[in-house]
Amino acid sequence: MTLPEAAWESVAERTWDAVVIGAGPAGAVAARQLALRGARVLLVDKKPFPRPKVCGACLNGAGLQVLESIGLEALPARLGGVPLDGLRLGIAGRFQEIPLPGGMAVSRSRFDEALVGAAVDAGARFLSDARASIADATADARHVRLTRRDRATSVSARVVVAASGLGGIGPADGLALRTRVERRSRVGSGCAVVDFPAFYRTWTIFMAVGKGGYVGLVRVEDGSLNAAAAFERRFLRASGGPAVAAARVLSESGFPSVPALGEAEWRGTVALTRETRPVAGERVFLIGDATGYVEPFTGEGMAWALMSAQAVESLAARAIEGWDPALARSWSITHDRLLAGRRRTCRAAALLLRSPRLASLAFAASSRLPGLTRRIIEHVNDAPALNLRVES
Repeated sequence: MTLPEAAWESVAERTWDAVVIGAGPAGAVAARQLALRGARVLLVDKKPFPRPKVCGACLNGAGLQVLESIGLEALPARLGGVPLDGLRLGIAGRFQEIPLPGGMAVSRSRFDEALVGAAVDAGARFLSDARASIADATADARHVRLTRRDRATSVSARVVVAASGLGGIGPADGLALRTRVERRSRVGSGCAVVDFPAFYRTWTIFMAVGKGGYVGLVRVEDGSLNAAAAFERRFLRASGGPAVAAARVLSESGFPSVPALGEAEWRGTVALTRETRPVAGERVFLIGDATGYVEPFTGEGMAWALMSAQAVESLAARAIEGWDPALARSWSITHDRLLAGRRRTCRAAALLLRSPRLASLAFAASSRLPGLTRRIIEHVNDAPALNLRVES
């Protein structure tokens, strides 16, 4: 699809109800929901679209529930998304099959583009290949600086929603942001290949666990195999790059090798596990990965993004009507209630996977206690009910 984009001249020096920075799942959904309320919304992304992303390409049950609740339940299937019914875990040559209560695999380039298209259809304006930085706040607006190659301009917004991903939003006047990166945080790497063993069947997420990290593989809508990995930084350097690191992890896990990974175009990320505080300030709300991230499994990353976008909608709409500092406090509380417990679960899993010995013990325990494993999977696949109120 070809996204209709706003002309630079049409967005410059204007006042918007909302400027949304970052057009991933969190930003695109937030822009769409606000536009559906009649708000004048500008959605900005620093990359030209469509663009690839390092991502597991999996939507879990919670993510699909959010899409259903906002009327986009048909979107993944319309894109040709592959239904998921199981996770195959490989550790030290031993395999375990874990049923999944729903899910779908779809490439991020197509999914993000479709969500931006839905935002545009709802009335939002979209500007890609433009960097946005948050400037000062005045009595009735927050200023945002936009730059695109040799052009620069300033716009104003009643509220700014920052969904700018792992890289954060950069300095923002009056917002003392602090990002804490976990010392042992792994880095992400990803690619897609079209030539791979038949072992990697459709409908299944394959998770290979090794001493230096893990590699997730899943078939997506065009038949290719999407690979998304989290590697220890020293392991990645010692391997000479992500292709060799992935091959080593697959070998340790007992999964078949994928020679095409050696010729693939790999992309990387900054350190994955991080936390940014505060998540709100005067006329600014942070959502999605801009608030923090934990190495996820079975599609939590996109689900967290979609949940935060849905949750911030009503608070951002109130901010457009008139700013109240209580809105920032309310988002901080709501955000933690929504995601803190889920991220703790993933953090515990990530720490467990760093030790093959502990992972093997957990592997054995989960085989004897399948009900416990099922409850954990059901927990991360269920979207919570939202009960939002402004904390005074």
